[in-house]
Amino acid sequence: MAKDLLLELGLEEVPARFVRGAMNQLKEKAVKWFDDSRIPYEAVEVFATPRRLALYVKGVVEKQEDVNEQVKGPSRKIALDDQGNWSKAALGFARSQGVEPDQFFFQELAGVEYVYANKSSVGTDTASVLPEGLTNLITSMSFPKNMRWGSYELKFVRPIKWIIALFGQDIIPIEITNVKSGNVSRGHRFLGEETVVASPAEYKERLREQHVIVDVEEREQIIVAQIQELAKEKSWEIAIKEDLLEEVLFLVEYPNVLYGTFDPAFLRIPQEVLITSMREHQRYFPVLNAEGQLQPYFVTVRNGDRTSIDNVAKGNEKVLRARLSDAKFFYEEDQKLAINDALAKLENIVYHEELGSVADKVRRIRATADLLAAKLGVEADTAAAASRAADICKFDLVTQMVYEFPELQGIMGEDYARKAGESAAVAKAINEHYQPRFAGDRAPASVVGAIVSLADKMDTIAGCFSIGIIPTGSQDPYALRRQASGIVQIILAQGLDLKLTDLFDAALEVHAARGMKRSSDEIRKDLNDFFALRVKNVLSEQANRYDVVDAVMATGFNDLRITVERAALINELSSGSERSEFKLTIDAFNRVCNLASKAESRSVDPALFEEAAEGALYEQWQKAHPAVASAIAEGDIASALANLSSLKQAINAYFDSVMVMAKDDAVRSNRLASLALIADDITAIADFSKLVW
Repeated sequence: MAKDLLLELGLEEVPARFVRGAMNQLKEKAVKWFDDSRIPYEAVEVFATPRRLALYVKGVVEKQEDVNEQVKGPSRKIALDDQGNWSKAALGFARSQGVEPDQFFFQELAGVEYVYANKSSVGTDTASVLPEGLTNLITSMSFPKNMRWGSYELKFVRPIKWIIALFGQDIIPIEITNVKSGNVSRGHRFLGEETVVASPAEYKERLREQHVIVDVEEREQIIVAQIQELAKEKSWEIAIKEDLLEEVLFLVEYPNVLYGTFDPAFLRIPQEVLITSMREHQRYFPVLNAEGQLQPYFVTVRNGDRTSIDNVAKGNEKVLRARLSDAKFFYEEDQKLAINDALAKLENIVYHEELGSVADKVRRIRATADLLAAKLGVEADTAAAASRAADICKFDLVTQMVYEFPELQGIMGEDYARKAGESAAVAKAINEHYQPRFAGDRAPASVVGAIVSLADKMDTIAGCFSIGIIPTGSQDPYALRRQASGIVQIILAQGLDLKLTDLFDAALEVHAARGMKRSSDEIRKDLNDFFALRVKNVLSEQANRYDVVDAVMATGFNDLRITVERAALINELSSGSERSEFKLTIDAFNRVCNLASKAESRSVDPALFEEAAEGALYEQWQKAHPAVASAIAEGDIASALANLSSLKQAINAYFDSVMVMAKDDAVRSNRLASLALIADDITAIADFSKLVW
């Protein structure tokens, strides 16, 4: 026999950003507890609103499963003391398993005898273990921020106001912080009342009657459907940002979508400002036209029915008017601040106590950008624009708008720079130098923006590494991994002829001028290891096989463009229709490289060749080598590999007739040297020995 189980925790309003995690945690803990307790069930569902977390377990059996299993203990050597008596380890094992030592027996495993015990346990009624189990489940939950209330010791996300705990129609007796379980829930704070839930299966419907949609997916579908219906009716484009939808979803229990208007005069302010103000302050969805231009409307979600919906809209309009008026004031006041005056204020903002002020960072960014522009050989006007953009890239940090909305940094800088008379290239680069801001964001579209972005990100990473701040485990407070990934993305997106070592050298040269706690060589090694993981992630994300990634990474990744091309080509050849033929070529390459590792020089004397196959292979390599070297230098990996592959027959013929490890030292060294020259060309592409066939 089986019954359904329902657990509902009624709470004071939980912050929206905590609800999803709490709901998932409740499910994970419940699944683990039922499994560990040997209580079978059919399915587990969880529900959540701002005022409740609920668990619904369908088909819970009424009795724990019996246990009858062999349990392995310590080895015979450990289980018995010198007198042949049971040791402390054996007695401890007996206690932990609830058996007597006289029930032990020995059994061999992998050549070693171990103590075993037959552990048998008759399952008890599920109802008898649920009170303690569910109580522990609830009190063991953790949250990003906890609180205590009254004189209670329990720390929880918010005070518990009511508890429903039902097994079938029976109430499971639970008491937490003086709140006893029952079968009564509470509906919507203003539209609903208390309601009796007689059985778990009717939970959702009883709450729906009290204007609460407990199913998260259903609530989201209602919100999205209403927004889409409104958009269709008004011929609008309503921008549904996922993180905003997620927040709104956990702010309401009974959603109803409505719209309002604002004064079109506010549209003179950059639309990013208006959209940010609406989203961050009011949780409104912006309305756009087909061209993506903001319209003087907003969409919001009411936690309630449609009674007096027009009055609700007017109230929202009044609040938004005040918010947008503030934004308008900030925007107008910011434009009175000269860029040079803003830069002077950066002198007083500490970037890091060991790395100086934000102004110091800006000076380093400019110096690094100048070095990168020279290395890339860009035109004079591009270099000048990059230098100027780097010089003023952080000036908007002291504006009122960015102080209010930090996520507008760069966006406001571009707008204010244009209005201050800066060139379009410089203004755009101020915005772009923050890109990519997050995973999935685009890289800077302009070379100027790319140079400044690289300089900024590399300065941050090199600066942190220079003072010993290197990410470990999950700890990365300065988001150095994200910035390193951004650097890789920028170089590849722009196709920049820039080696990672060029980037490291430029940043370290600038930092060396201020003095560093660690040596440049130490920092370079750490940087190389750090970026290796970022590059490896990029290659993996491009659907390259793991062994292909290992093969390519093993021979270096300094030139990102060629590294990506090498991986793509080898992945295609080792996975596609040419796989069998390619494997034969790789087998030949590996025979060369395996022996070449023993070579002590690259000096070859053709006069020492004793076999015709030696001269034939060496002559073919001499013809192929210039083409291989030229192709690799030009980034044409396919041509380089094709030229090397032409040596396959000569390599096989060589090994069929030549004993490389000859007794004569001179002959042996000469043969190894000739193979080493070929191996150098092969390993310039990949370490093919890492491929798995």
